[in-house]
Amino acid sequence: MIRAMTRAGRIAAIAVSALALLPVAAQAARGADTIYRDATVLTVDDQKPRAQAVAIRDGLIVGVGSDREILARWGQGARIVDLKGKTLVPGFVDGHSHIGDLVSLWRLPDLSPPPVGATRTIADVQRILGAALTKAAPAPGKVLLGVGYDDSLLAERRHPSKADLDAVSTSQPICIMHVSGHMARCNSAALALIGVTRDTPDPVGGHLGRDAQGEPDGVIEENALAFVMKAAPIPTYAQAVQDFAEIQTYYAAQGYTTAQDGATSNAVTFQLLQDGQRDNSLILDIIAYPRWDVIDAAVAKRGLQIGAPFKNHLKFAGVKVIGDGSPQGKTAWLKEPYVHPPHGAPLDYRGFPNVPPADLAKLYDTYLGRGWQVQTHCNGDACIDSVIDALGKAEAAHPGAKDTRPVVIHSQVTRADQLQAYAKLGVFPSFFAEHTYYWGDWHRTETLGPDRAAFISPTAQALKDGVRFSLHSDAPVVPPVAMHVMWSAVNRVTRSGYPLGPDQRLTPMEALRAITLWPAWQQHEETTRGSITVGKQADLVVLEANPLTVEPMSIRNIKVLLTVKSGREIFRLGETPVARRPFAGEPVS
Repeated sequence: MIRAMTRAGRIAAIAVSALALLPVAAQAARGADTIYRDATVLTVDDQKPRAQAVAIRDGLIVGVGSDREILARWGQGARIVDLKGKTLVPGFVDGHSHIGDLVSLWRLPDLSPPPVGATRTIADVQRILGAALTKAAPAPGKVLLGVGYDDSLLAERRHPSKADLDAVSTSQPICIMHVSGHMARCNSAALALIGVTRDTPDPVGGHLGRDAQGEPDGVIEENALAFVMKAAPIPTYAQAVQDFAEIQTYYAAQGYTTAQDGATSNAVTFQLLQDGQRDNSLILDIIAYPRWDVIDAAVAKRGLQIGAPFKNHLKFAGVKVIGDGSPQGKTAWLKEPYVHPPHGAPLDYRGFPNVPPADLAKLYDTYLGRGWQVQTHCNGDACIDSVIDALGKAEAAHPGAKDTRPVVIHSQVTRADQLQAYAKLGVFPSFFAEHTYYWGDWHRTETLGPDRAAFISPTAQALKDGVRFSLHSDAPVVPPVAMHVMWSAVNRVTRSGYPLGPDQRLTPMEALRAITLWPAWQQHEETTRGSITVGKQADLVVLEANPLTVEPMSIRNIKVLLTVKSGREIFRLGETPVARRPFAGEPVS
């Protein structure tokens, strides 16, 4: 892969070089602001992989080494924090999630199954929705929206139907969003509110379900979700500001110092991000990728500068395209059919593209021609084929386009030949490796079959082929818990305890790189974060145990004790209040 250096990266490199040229005595004249000592420091820096102490000044790392040398060089007037042997690692860098979307879901009825929520049956879904209606009916023109249900884990092993939701209420409009975020189910009142009738055509890249008589049955999939979203409840801006602060603190409690908004689209999220930038009030660094269908309007109306460096903890890094759907929801676009197609679908059903291949090729030509980084959501291998084809044509038309570091988000059903194409084209996959835990059993028996399921998120093979990658949670699909992300990639164990594709397991060190340095590279920030290196931002996490030496199955139980963002402590276990809201469950046994 070509390692293009961004303007921000060049500035950081010059700063590091200038610091190195100063005499040591001049550098250390006033000492550090803070020194963390007596730590097991895992730097994720091959030049100095281990250390005991880290010195910080003005938000940057100025010293990494032994306790003795760091205290002697930087100790004058510094605050000394004794970590008593605890493990210090780089701040976690989010390879992909939707931190902005969490704002709109934070106060909604949570229909998630264990271990995130408590919904096990359709009766549980009905009970939670009924309680929400008793508490407050939806505002006029809005639906009651429940979020997070998962048909693969309901006792009935099916989606709740229109009739199931009508049993809750025939007068109040109700829709429920699938855990994947790629489909919904609505009752009769909601269908009437959003204007879906027997004569409503399927939008391009979307599907509206119909019963045997041709009437809408409440099934809303992919691009058809626009019908639901126009009637979704909207928090007040004051609520959104409060919730966004809580959400950022929750990320910090999991060790994240850099988060991603992986498909920025709604006005509330844009305003939260830009107001936070203006006021310099963001807690985390946030990297945003506006959706392809709003980005040109956002650039024109909001003055976005795509690809510009961070300013006050925010940058708009590129554009997000959603190429297909969800494998667990059976809308991802596959080359070979699903093992069991959705109800009513033909036996050769393979899902479908959200963006037709010809349109995708035009998008790549346009955005790479502008020098923008493109992140494309593709779960299925047919979708990945369309990306490879579009990218190959665009890179041929625009020399240097590879330097933008095109990303395929999720990359679940990736074939071995596609990994080789990734290496050739400079594609960086961000793997949703927690699929092995959350839906591995479902993929083996219901969607993909044992062979394809064993090769989802093929991380070990990617490394063999010279393809680096990041790992991510895709929150709010699952909670943004970094240690569980790491645990899933190292163990590849399903909910039932089945080892799914054990030959694709990562070592703990590889998994640590995939949530620190490699996602920093993915987002053109490898010179500013991702490792504990002199000159980089002082983004640090203190863990109660060393993930490289504990028994691998216990990695997910390691607690984050302290999170430091640019030298400022933003979370301390037991002292920093962390809201427990929907999607904030701890996925541990």
